[in-house]
Parts: sequence; C-alpha cells; structure tokens
Amino acid sequence: MGSISGEVDHKTKKAGGLASVLALATANPPNVVYQDDFPDYYFRVTNNEHKVHLKEKLKRVCEKSMIKKRHFFLN
Repeated sequence: MGSISGEVDHKTKKAGGLASVLALATANPPNVVYQDDFPDYYFRVTNNEHKVHLKEKLKRVCEKSMIKKRHFFLN
C-alpha cells in the first residue's frame, strides 16, 4: 500500500518485551539548606541583606510551603 504522492509510511517501533526498572536511587547533593534557614542564606549569598521587606516576604513563602529542605549544587 504505497501512497500516490510518494510519502513514506512511518510505523512506530516498539520494544518486544517487558519494561525493567534498572535502578532506584535518591539524589542527595552534598549541599543542603533547610527551608527555615533559606531566606537568610539566600539574602546573605546574594548580598541583599538590606532588602528586609523582601526577606520577610520570602520567609512567609517558605513557612507556607511544604518543603523541608533544599538541595543545591554550588560551584
């Protein structure tokens, strides 16, 4: 069954077996910042400690989120 316009029919190739889980792991970078300390850490690292109103806003956001700790890769 070819097409008149010369288009090629493309069929999806599927694997011929069951899927396998090769590994289960949790990525834990060495740099962890706990959510309670994150606003102080962030404003200290970015040299913006003078922006107190933004720091308070970020503290409220961090308190209301369900995140306990943040993992960073710092270089």
